[in-house]
Amino acid sequence: MQERKRLEQAVENDQRIAHAIDDLDTFFELAREGESVQSDIERGLTAFRELVERLETDMLLSGENDHRDAIVTIHPGAGGTESQDWAEMLLRMYLRWCDRHGYKRDLIDLQPGEEAGIKSATVLVQGEYAYGYLSAEVGVHRLVRISPFDSAARRHTSFASVFVWPEIDEDVKIEVQDKDLRIDTYRSSGAGGQHVNVTDSAVRITHLPTGIVVSCQNERSQIRNREVGMKILKARLYDLEMQKRRERLDAVESAKKDIAFGSQIRSYVMHPYRMVKDHRTKFEVGDVDRVMDGDLDALIKAALVARARGTLGQAAAGAD
Repeated sequence: MQERKRLEQAVENDQRIAHAIDDLDTFFELAREGESVQSDIERGLTAFRELVERLETDMLLSGENDHRDAIVTIHPGAGGTESQDWAEMLLRMYLRWCDRHGYKRDLIDLQPGEEAGIKSATVLVQGEYAYGYLSAEVGVHRLVRISPFDSAARRHTSFASVFVWPEIDEDVKIEVQDKDLRIDTYRSSGAGGQHVNVTDSAVRITHLPTGIVVSCQNERSQIRNREVGMKILKARLYDLEMQKRRERLDAVESAKKDIAFGSQIRSYVMHPYRMVKDHRTKFEVGDVDRVMDGDLDALIKAALVARARGTLGQAAAGAD
């Protein structure tokens, strides 16, 4: 059914392009006959340009898993409250990006910081090509600003890492044996009503052979949290296996080669100047507030184009 939906969408897009071209041809014919259709032509060209640019971006997403839903995790780097606040800012940015694209997003797990920000967050993003788009965001993100937590108003640099995995289909067989799992239950944190305060409904699953740990506390029942947690675990195990295969073929994606603090893919500078710069593509955006409000499309597209051309640079170490 998913494959059928994608094919139907491709046919519909082809028809939309054909209709748009026919409409523009009609307007130009009327203009040659002396009709006043300048405003109609301008509107038609603007809509046609937006359609072509969107389809151009979709064509860049031809990977095996690009069409799938995405599981996004965000972790702060060293730096305590400052980095935890930056991680929460990134979470808000991606949630707003999801809203802009009409994607359904489900905050599966959220570990709040002691004073402010978050210690970690996991979000399930559901929508066509969610993984394809968000895979361009994998890496370390760097923030430079005057810290609101510093009474001396000094400039601080903070880091947070973003990881993205495709949500795999049920027909993809990932074998997980019970003896390889350690499952802990605990009381959910944060707001959630009386129920979460009196039951140990949250679940933490540790995969002993790999050391992968996932947790889920969003659902009201322990059974449901375990189901969601197992889904995330299988997605991460699938991604781990795919990485091993790519390594055997010596074709590891450059964006995932060095996910370490001090080696960032993008910088968000709010002081002494304001700019967002992707170090892999050298693409820059001057409106930091717009980016933080979820307008990531230009940055994502630049990364996808560079990846398709094979020119996506590695994460820059220590670049401004």
